[in-house]
Amino acid sequence: MADSRPLVHNQAVALESRPYSDVILNRYRIMESCGTGGFGTVLTCWDTRLQRRVAIKRLPLTGTNPTSTLQEALAEARTSSMLAHPNIITVFDFEVEGPYAYLVMEYVDGMTLAELLARVEGGVLTGDETACLVQSVAAALGFAHENGVLHMDIKPTNIMIDRTGVVKLCDFGMATLASAAGYGGARGGTVGYMPPEQIEGGVVDERSDIFSLAVVTWQALLGFCPFAAPTAERSLALIEKGPGKPSKFDPTLAGMAEEALLGALAASPQARIPSVETLAKELVFALGDPVAGATSLCGLVSQVPENASADPDDWEGERLPLAVSHPWVPSAFVRAASAAATLYLAWSLVPVLLASQGETVMLAVTAACGALAALWPPMGSALVLAGLCAAIAIQARAAASLLLAIVLGVAAILWWAGCATRSRLATLSLLTPACVGSPLAGVAIAGTALSPVAALATGCVSWFVGKFWPQATAAHFALDGLVDAILLPLATGPAGISLAGCAAAAALCAALTRHKPSVGFAVAGQIVGCVTLVGFQLVSARVENGGIWVDPSWANTGIAVLCSVLVCIACILHGPREESLESED
Repeated sequence: MADSRPLVHNQAVALESRPYSDVILNRYRIMESCGTGGFGTVLTCWDTRLQRRVAIKRLPLTGTNPTSTLQEALAEARTSSMLAHPNIITVFDFEVEGPYAYLVMEYVDGMTLAELLARVEGGVLTGDETACLVQSVAAALGFAHENGVLHMDIKPTNIMIDRTGVVKLCDFGMATLASAAGYGGARGGTVGYMPPEQIEGGVVDERSDIFSLAVVTWQALLGFCPFAAPTAERSLALIEKGPGKPSKFDPTLAGMAEEALLGALAASPQARIPSVETLAKELVFALGDPVAGATSLCGLVSQVPENASADPDDWEGERLPLAVSHPWVPSAFVRAASAAATLYLAWSLVPVLLASQGETVMLAVTAACGALAALWPPMGSALVLAGLCAAIAIQARAAASLLLAIVLGVAAILWWAGCATRSRLATLSLLTPACVGSPLAGVAIAGTALSPVAALATGCVSWFVGKFWPQATAAHFALDGLVDAILLPLATGPAGISLAGCAAAAALCAALTRHKPSVGFAVAGQIVGCVTLVGFQLVSARVENGGIWVDPSWANTGIAVLCSVLVCIACILHGPREESLESED
């Protein structure tokens, strides 16, 4: 029969938690925090792609050698993921994002053994319940040992019991994984549950896990850990002294149960019970019926009400971001838009660069430029900028025009190397102003795609390309008589103010967007950038009209506002961005 003991302090059963709206790994929406341990934080998350709950352990990466740290951590996570057993929590994935490593695991709807012991009357389990516990954990350990894996951190907080009474062992290899992530001494496990050889840093084997399981069994039966101490040295002294006889605290444990426990808790590994299977057989035979124990555990855990904030019904209907539901769409759109812009601008350059060739060759070269931009968007900006400099040099008849081509070429190389290769959207930010005939059109894209410094530089370069391109194409890139008309306005006031506005707007937008990878901050960045841009254009118009406040060019300003609106819509559809907005290719 199920144990009908009520849980103590039932009104405080639900774990304290708070809802989150953050998305990690561009896929998992945080539902609640399940607490912070020595190695990191455990989060209950909703997998927006597969529509299920998962548990994610987040570990800050504190190691001094990131490469070896991640390789060791990944190797340990792979080992854990291979342990497919009904009494072992399944590891789904291991990811690294920013300064954190994430271990994605099966979600268990229940509680840890530590939580259960803290809530049952007397802090102890019955013989049947303990028999079920020992049998299940021993089965998990036996499977792991057969596959050459040690747990090394068996304790009540690493044992889960779900609402059906199934016992699951979690955090296999977690101590090793945490050590790989940079936690000094993490391989030491937990004081009070470690055997002497583990405390002293000696050779460990399966008997080390047997010792820890026996300590957990003692605690489940008697309500306390026999070797709990404030330091590892003090715990070691208690182990060497011995725990005493369990029958002293509970006479019903005299006999086989007592002998098995004391045999597993021997300070010397050579004196311990040699296998976890042997320990389980002796304890289960002496303690009771594990089947009845599972039923009883199910009844105890079922008394805990589910946390409403973690109800999956609240999450199943949420709209998936486009980057999650159709992850190929954003990339395909950027590639297609970059290819279209490159085709449009290349068609203006090809007649100058290939004047002696036929139309078929020109079409083939233009198509090749578009194809290269589709394959790798930064190639589109490289081809257009190189073609622009080459066209000016070919048409140059004066030293000033040739010098302009050289200066533009150097500036283009510096911008491309520092900005274009960092984001696929940088090319679109540069080419859009030339395509639509507005020097302000690239600010919104640069602000959402690049770092503040890169966005500032891109805002300047895209303004110049947008301002310069119409005049250059109208003159068929023969700029001998137009160099002064193009460059001098930058120093006279209005044009320089407009240029500064683009740079400032792009940088402010990027700073807000990168402050936090969320849709809200991305939209806020666009609003701030748009307001800044319009403000600078008003000042530029005032200077141009002798101190009289007049409306700026509504065509350019309207295009800038429209671009910001379109980028806001794209951000909302895309969903939260990843921590890093750069290096997307």
